Amino acid sequence: MRVTVDKDLCIGAGQCVVTAPDVFDQDDDGLVELLTDAPADTDREAVKEAEHVCPARVISVEG
Repeated sequence: MRVTVDKDLCIGAGQCVVTAPDVFDQDDDGLVELLTDAPADTDREAVKEAEHVCPARVISVEG
């Protein structure tokens, strides 16, 4: 699994952090920060859910 984010399009909703806190965080401006681009297998479902619930659709998951 490979995760990428488009921080320029992030609106700071924070749903990614709520859904997958081991993979996503927010910077001081409230924008997404990717903690790892290759999450553990145990985070797989949470990352896919974060991609789905992101209102700005800035999360991309491959694999």
